[in-house]
Amino acid sequence: MTRPHRTLLLPLAAVLGLSLVWSSGTAGAGDTGRPGFADTIDSILTDPLLSGAAAQVVVRDPATGQTLYDRDGDRRLMPASTTKLLTASAALDILGPDHRFRTEVLRTRDGDLYLRGTGDPVLLPGELDDLAAEVAAAGITHVPGDLVADDTLFTGPGLGRAWGWDAEQYAYSAPVSALTLAPDTDYDSGSVRVSAGPGAAPGKPASVTLHPAPDLLTVDNRAVTVAAGGPHTLSVGRTHGRDTITVTGTVPAGAAPTDTWLSVTDPTAYTAAVFADALAAHGVTVAGTTVTGRAAPAGAETVAAHTSMPLSEILVPFLKLSVNPHGEALLKAIGAADTGTGSWTAGLAAVADHATRLGLDPGGYAQVDGSGLSRMNMIAPADFADLLAAVRDEPWFGHWYAALPIACEPDRLVGGTLRSRMCGTPAAGNARAKTGTLTGATALSGYVTTAGGRELAFSIMINHHLGSGQTRVQDAIVAALAADGGPGPRTTAPPPIAPLTERQEEVAEAGLECSWVKPAVC
Repeated sequence: MTRPHRTLLLPLAAVLGLSLVWSSGTAGAGDTGRPGFADTIDSILTDPLLSGAAAQVVVRDPATGQTLYDRDGDRRLMPASTTKLLTASAALDILGPDHRFRTEVLRTRDGDLYLRGTGDPVLLPGELDDLAAEVAAAGITHVPGDLVADDTLFTGPGLGRAWGWDAEQYAYSAPVSALTLAPDTDYDSGSVRVSAGPGAAPGKPASVTLHPAPDLLTVDNRAVTVAAGGPHTLSVGRTHGRDTITVTGTVPAGAAPTDTWLSVTDPTAYTAAVFADALAAHGVTVAGTTVTGRAAPAGAETVAAHTSMPLSEILVPFLKLSVNPHGEALLKAIGAADTGTGSWTAGLAAVADHATRLGLDPGGYAQVDGSGLSRMNMIAPADFADLLAAVRDEPWFGHWYAALPIACEPDRLVGGTLRSRMCGTPAAGNARAKTGTLTGATALSGYVTTAGGRELAFSIMINHHLGSGQTRVQDAIVAALAADGGPGPRTTAPPPIAPLTERQEEVAEAGLECSWVKPAVC
């Protein structure tokens, strides 16, 4: 049954207010009067969509430190994935933009072969294959001992505090490990890509392919192909606590395959299994078994090594696509660099020290993970405004700024989670900001340049809302900021905020960011 499509338009007052700010201009940086966009934001925040919700906004001129707009900016809310701004800035500061993760293959005198990880969140199957080829090229054709996966740099559980149990099967909630694997260049580490489509003919099982496909993973395929034009009810999931991929429903003949990204229960074992297959493909046999969680002994000989892209490049998928497992890998890597212990505790302490150096009050906010997936994270918009202003003076700021999503830029690795937002407004191609979405919580924090050439930092946080569409309120606010100080009256009003599609509403109601649902939803 198809549920009725709901449209969403901002109230007339907000739309008219947005057209007025285009033509009126506002106070300049040196003026003391209330900025013209303030009235527009006030009007936008009266939208009935926000009824019963907490909506908080801070706008600041980072060049002068002047706060230009403040609506409850000191009250803490759930930041969702805007938490990644803290993690990314700390990673650049502590690890450095040139930091590369190293994955090594080592052999010991007793005949074991070790695959040792240091947290590389962008390791790909092809790179494991390259490592296996190096092993073979070193003249190793037989491993008399075990294949050991060394993930010991990171400690503690793989899942974060207060992560939803019902989200464990999805790639955005994958466990963190010092030895993990991404199936493709979306870099969803700790996950497998499942491609499912019609089978050979109606009545036949659906076609299901895993990428990669080690024996560690199994498929329970109950889906059936039906005649062209028939119902498309395909569903792909993972059995709780097991690496069994279950595919159910029907798929019409001739339908295009669909891809789903699911987490694996043990990224270390998954990575080791893919590497074992690569060794076999290169003619290297292993006499023993695959063992996980054992550290390579001192003196082990390195026979192959891979280094990741630099951190400055890793931040692109991390921030633009909002890849949650990267946040946890970076957090634990920060802890390892700071204290030698790759734990959440050590990483969070190091991030807090970094934030304190930038001027944030460590007692004024709470961060419990690196990605923002936990609902225990709490921060105020004013804190994000402080961060956005402070990082502009850091030597690595250019890398951080370049990794932020850009409004209405269609390329996924440019526009990221903003790629279909703010189109047709002065914020398009202009605003750079990090999105955040959980059920009942949306946030947007970043920068926008006004029509008068003034850069503004903003943080918009909305919590305790029901339904979907609150991102359209955020977009209207940022568009109003972008229009500030524009030349001459316009003869036409700005376009109204577009309604959500039914699929976008479903994504929003599930509490997922666009990047977490891979089809081009937004």
